[in-house]
This record gives sequence, C-alpha cells and structure tokens, in this order.
Amino acid sequence: MPELPFPDPELTDGVVTLRAWRPSDHAQRFAGFSDPLCQRFSWGSSEPFTEQHQLSWAGEEEEAARKRGEAIGLAIVDTSDRGRVWGGASIYDFTVAEGRARVGYWLAGHARGRGNATRTVGLLVRWAFTELAVARLELTCGPDNRASQRVAERSGFTREGLLRAHLPFKGGRRDSVLFSLLPTDPASR
Repeated sequence: MPELPFPDPELTDGVVTLRAWRPSDHAQRFAGFSDPLCQRFSWGSSEPFTEQHQLSWAGEEEEAARKRGEAIGLAIVDTSDRGRVWGGASIYDFTVAEGRARVGYWLAGHARGRGNATRTVGLLVRWAFTELAVARLELTCGPDNRASQRVAERSGFTREGLLRAHLPFKGGRRDSVLFSLLPTDPASR
C-alpha cells in the first residue's frame, strides 16, 4: 500500500467524526494542540511549540508521510458541527510488511472528559483492522499520562509493559507504557 487512503466515508459513531484536516482548521488545530496538557504529553521538543511547527508538519510533512504509507492524520470533530475541531487522531509508524501500526490522539481542553478519546480510538481501531489490514495496533503513552492509559484500557488494549528510555523527549528520554490490540481480541470485534 504505497499511500494511506483517507477514510471514505468519514469515520463516525454519531458523536465523533474523523475526517481529513482542512486548511480552515488551522487556528483550531493550533489552539487545541497548544493546550498545556497536550504540550506536556504530546510535544516532545524542548523548544516551545509555535505556529511554524504546526504549519511545517500540517503542510508538507504530514501529507508526505501519508503518501509514503507511513502515517495518516485526521481531525476529530463534533459530528453535529463538522467545522468544530475537538482534536487530532492518527495511525502512524505503519509498517505494511509487519502489519503493525500505532494509534495516536490528542484532544483540546473543551473536548475532554466526555469519552471522545475512547470513541476516537474505537473508530481508528475498526478502520485499521478492516480497511488497512493491520494485524497489530499499538498505543504508547508516558507513565504519568493516566488519562491515556485509561483510554487504552477502555478501548480493549492490553498493557504489555514499560519501554524504558523509549524515545527522545524534551531534551532527555522518556519511558513509554506499551499497549496492544489484535483483531482477534474480543474488544476489537
């Protein structure tokens, strides 16, 4: 699969919709990801997150990764108002030969605490297993990110362990808790 296709039709459960990012989403995307909680857990650089970082990623880098078949980013939006951005979701580190990919997400402050992350992960899981033929999904998060760990558990992922010094993060290295989900797991059906 040289290029990851955008979901067609858009992924929705009637509350949350996952769709392609639009240029008109820029301000909401920047404001949402600039939230201190997103910055604490999702922005790995030690330098402050700027609009230029977003423009660089959302412009060429994100689309290039999709065309290489490595990652796809989607906007999480309110189904009743598809112009209202709640956050971002992705399938990334997709390796066709291994049938493995990772699930990622972030929510703006105004969209948290209502099950939107769990709904988002459920939509991504079903799409990855049925449309992308993924055989293993992984979800990683920092050991101090209890909310993401709860989302993984509510979504049926199995905690596999701790990846010590897993990735560069804010000038050092960060451990990550590793979760996985297989298409044969009861929660994925």
